Amino acid sequence: MKEKSARNKTIDISVEEGSQYYERCIQVKSEVIIDDIIDKSIHGNSLEVLPLLPHQFVDLLIVDPPYNLEKNYHGAKFTKQSEENYRTYTVEWVDKVLPLLKPTASIYVCCDWKSSLIIGSVLMEKLNVMNRITWQREKGRGASSNWKNGMEDVWFATVSKDYTFNLEAVKIRKKVIAPYRVDGKPKDWEETKEGNFRNTSPSNFWDDISIPYWSMAENTAHPTQKPEKLLAKLILASSNKDDIVLDPFMGSGTTSVTAKKLGRHYVGIEQNDVYCTWAEKRLEMAEEDESIQGYVDGVFWERNTFATQKGNSKSGL
Repeated sequence: MKEKSARNKTIDISVEEGSQYYERCIQVKSEVIIDDIIDKSIHGNSLEVLPLLPHQFVDLLIVDPPYNLEKNYHGAKFTKQSEENYRTYTVEWVDKVLPLLKPTASIYVCCDWKSSLIIGSVLMEKLNVMNRITWQREKGRGASSNWKNGMEDVWFATVSKDYTFNLEAVKIRKKVIAPYRVDGKPKDWEETKEGNFRNTSPSNFWDDISIPYWSMAENTAHPTQKPEKLLAKLILASSNKDDIVLDPFMGSGTTSVTAKKLGRHYVGIEQNDVYCTWAEKRLEMAEEDESIQGYVDGVFWERNTFATQKGNSKSGL
């Protein structure tokens, strides 16, 4: 087997190699209280675990379910289903998670363009759908007889009309090309040694996200890993310090890790023991490095600006 480059930070250890991390995971076989699961990775099938969790303990739900595609998750294969069966599957996990949400909770669900049609319709039946975010993946395979698929959706919904949304926490810093001045002073922008910038309100189209790659500390061998920067936007906007964030399809732990870095509590559920191991390793790493690529001094920077290339800070939170 080809030896990995010293600069390659991809986490790709086996359960045996990372046994000290896997041992930190828990299993839930009967009803539990919050203290049993807070800041834990639960190894198990979410459809079996969710009914055993406390009612109305979740402030923010972030879900990245298997898209309706043929996919091999390190030995656990997801088989593409008919649209009817995928809808049934979606309704099942939604119905199991709804009792866990506080009346003030917010929900974000990740999907590709095709599963988005099904997931969105289910959410509209059961929750208050507020928006659909589309974010640009700068990676992806080309297609010879179709448009390259370079976008994914994130549905934003709430349990009620009483919910958290911290606009100031998710402003985007953009370069000002033609700065406007009044009496010689900047108006609605600031002058810095790195350039002229304005903090603007985010829209529901995000083109500033970088997919994790081999030289980034957050990168794992998970086939559908989401970037910490993407999760940071959701967590900062729709939760407050010490709130509880639940991810019932935890994968390699990006939601839990980002929640920890941003001062929130987390609960993650994952049925693959390898991914549970990676998640716990990343959670340990977060104790030494709280940086989030592209998020510096309380501001989200555009992709490929200076701030995304330097050591990041959590100051300004």
